[in-house]
Amino acid sequence: MSATITVTFPTTTTSSASSTCTSASSIFLKKYKPLLHPSSFIGTFSTKSCNGSLSRRSSSCFRRIKLKQTSPIVMEWQDCTVKMEIDVPISVAYQCYSDREAIPQWMPFISSVKILVDKPDLSRWSLKYNAFGRDIEFSWLARNMQPTLNQKIHWRSLEGLPNKGAVRFFPKGASSCLVELTVSYEVPPILIPVASALKPFLEGLLLNGLERFARFAKTTSADATT
Repeated sequence: MSATITVTFPTTTTSSASSTCTSASSIFLKKYKPLLHPSSFIGTFSTKSCNGSLSRRSSSCFRRIKLKQTSPIVMEWQDCTVKMEIDVPISVAYQCYSDREAIPQWMPFISSVKILVDKPDLSRWSLKYNAFGRDIEFSWLARNMQPTLNQKIHWRSLEGLPNKGAVRFFPKGASSCLVELTVSYEVPPILIPVASALKPFLEGLLLNGLERFARFAKTTSADATT
């Protein structure tokens, strides 16, 4: 959806007409161009006499500016879900995943997680990974939403890379459980060209992370019983 706006600036007299028109249109652009989406701005300029000629001797002229405004680009969100059965009691899996600062030990693309001392429900996350021929780095501040003991942990970013997600735990017996991880994120502009490959790539990383988490949880469970 788009709209075109044509603005005419009347001016007067001879050789100064062109500079007068230029000044008027510049003022208009300075005031109104920031209101338009940068990628949808088109400016065309012409200084003409009233009869359409380009004569400097014309008694008047106009400066015509056409502004085309299109709807803002809607950023794409993707959802990834992976799951795995883990051979530890559901309470152990839940407690291990609740330790946010330990997540970099088993999630391959998370480089650090720091809980805010004065606000323990908030944490700062850093992501670093080499993929698609480039070094990718992002960070965000996340809020842990109200969890459900031994059932669900979920979060939402407040600033930085837009994302949200949840980890759900389902009992599979006295000593095992199913862990389901869902992550939703806004595709960063630099990765839009590879957006179609991004989701399966990230699902592979998340699955690899759950495999490492399974080993981490089993080690933690073994250490707790010794």
